[in-house]
Amino acid sequence: MSAPLLPGRVVSAHGRSFVVGTSHGPLRCAVRGRRADIVCGDRVEVRATGGGTGVIETLTPRENLLSRADAFHHKAIASNIDLLLVVTAAEPEFSLDLVQRCLLAAEVQDIAALILVNKADLPQHAAALARLAPLAAIGYEVLGVSAHGDLSALRQRLAGRTTLMVGQSGMGKSSLLNTLVPDAAARVADISSALNSGRHTTTHTALHALDADSWLIDSPGLQEFALAQHSLPELEHAFPDFRPYLGQCRFRNCRHRSEPGCALVAAEAAGRLWPARRALLLRLQEEREFADRQR
Repeated sequence: MSAPLLPGRVVSAHGRSFVVGTSHGPLRCAVRGRRADIVCGDRVEVRATGGGTGVIETLTPRENLLSRADAFHHKAIASNIDLLLVVTAAEPEFSLDLVQRCLLAAEVQDIAALILVNKADLPQHAAALARLAPLAAIGYEVLGVSAHGDLSALRQRLAGRTTLMVGQSGMGKSSLLNTLVPDAAARVADISSALNSGRHTTTHTALHALDADSWLIDSPGLQEFALAQHSLPELEHAFPDFRPYLGQCRFRNCRHRSEPGCALVAAEAAGRLWPARRALLLRLQEEREFADRQR
């Protein structure tokens, strides 16, 4: 007689190898059949096969899925997320383009977002906040912290949520993780050993329990974040500052470049929109159209 199905959550995923947290402890799991699109954060049902191993039998429907894609590759990052924590720092200089792309990905999936500025103890902190001021004006919350200082304000925002932490390399995500989850390094070593995949920080995401109701998903450092998996209307609507003007252009198929009667161009000229935003939309249009030509 086969073992009963156990509900669990994917703690880490690498290729076709997974660690699933269950009420019976973590299980090193394969996936039934050819399916390999399981990601960190997924809720699944597994069947234990003995010796701390199991098989993923069922994937529970996701609340959301954060991913990135260019013309040639699609990368699912994590699922069932309540908050996207976009980590920047006073130094090294971060990419505003990358920050905005992460925020757009969250908007498409209706995931709340928080921009974190790490290394707040450095003199460059004020300049980092100033670079993010246009995003704060749109309505995004920006919080300054030091990974080795008081993180109580951050912990309050993470409470009761599953949070995905993303950002460029060098922003101090590992230091933040180790402060928030003191045994994270040990857990990472265990996960990497179970998956036989080397260093966690360069290969795969991992989910950590902050408390009984709060989870933090750490992810490898990002250098780019393409959004070619989303349609042009989805991308337009992902800009909350554009929404009051969408549908107000003279032409229904307006591309918001130099068409007469474009509501976005007019709002930008009147100082109601940050010019960098429309410029980003035009880049995303070009990337999506290039991806379409490759298919």
